[in-house]
Amino acid sequence: MPSVIHVNLPQDYYEVAIAPGSLAQLGNKLKKLKLGKKVLVVSNPEIFAHYGATAVKSLEAAGFDVSSQMIPAGEEYKTLASIEQIYDTALANYLERSSTLVALGGGVIGDMTGFAAATWLRGIKVVQVPTSLLAMVDASIGGKTGVNHPKGKNLIGAFHQPRLVLIDPQVLKTLPAREFRAGMAEVIKYGVIWDAELFAALEKSEILDNLDYLEPDLLQTIITHSCQAKADVVSKDEKESGLRAILNYGHTIAHAIESLTGYSLINHGEAVGIGMVLAGEIAAKINLWSHEDAQRQNALIEKAGLPTQVPLMLEIDAILAALKSDKKVRAGKIRFVLPTRIGEAIVTGDVSSEIIREVLQQNFRSVA
Repeated sequence: MPSVIHVNLPQDYYEVAIAPGSLAQLGNKLKKLKLGKKVLVVSNPEIFAHYGATAVKSLEAAGFDVSSQMIPAGEEYKTLASIEQIYDTALANYLERSSTLVALGGGVIGDMTGFAAATWLRGIKVVQVPTSLLAMVDASIGGKTGVNHPKGKNLIGAFHQPRLVLIDPQVLKTLPAREFRAGMAEVIKYGVIWDAELFAALEKSEILDNLDYLEPDLLQTIITHSCQAKADVVSKDEKESGLRAILNYGHTIAHAIESLTGYSLINHGEAVGIGMVLAGEIAAKINLWSHEDAQRQNALIEKAGLPTQVPLMLEIDAILAALKSDKKVRAGKIRFVLPTRIGEAIVTGDVSSEIIREVLQQNFRSVA
């Protein structure tokens, strides 16, 4: 069932349009926005092989002059060097300030394309067409763009809102199972910090780790509720001056794990799953929420097929050092998003290194 979610911001308004088969309507959607003629589609080779022809045909049929740039898949390519490739193609195709970048891919492509759009000619338009569950429910909405620094995730970036987010759930049929599970981490996050109704729906489902066996109505609930949660929070706090920080639940330790494993061994959603378990245990230890709620959360993470423990190869001191480089550190204090009950969370800098170390020591496992 098609649905439209509105993201209302002081300076920017855009829609998140969710409808099966909508990729073929990309050109018409952009034409209604009265965008400039030139469009550069940024994707990765695998996604473009599946969906590039549909996207390009739709854009050209609507009268757009279309070029494309491929960036290899993987977090390790989320770098300034990849951004330079997008710049080179934009220059070669004479993109102007009226032109548009279209991100056709997962979160990595979306983040990089958004950052390139934010910085090319001091800012041109971007449209997000997410093809992974994680990108659909999280990365494509809210205007956070950027690339990684070798010593930290997303340390280089800008806020740059899209003109449109177009979600076609049918493209998930080619999503690898591991990537679907990664997206479920962000869905569970929304249930924990914002939407108790979504959390309850996830608890009722017998299966969360396999798209093929997921009830169609539940998939619709997952996408719409998650997108609505993100839109609600972003509309209240566009540039993370307060409330929006709760969207980083599970991400503080997750980013440390990702950077210390070279962005290759553990993917983003898997790291967030681990991070939520650890944050939940920290919250229980300092009596912010109950051990029962922590166990309910962890059961969902396990049901989604996500890891719950830190890779054994990592050292606690290295993790603690990485946490201190996190962009959310304030006045030298590591800031954590911690749940207070299912559907609610707070941000605090009052978690001692001793508590963090204790929780980490209790949550290590070997990685094959």
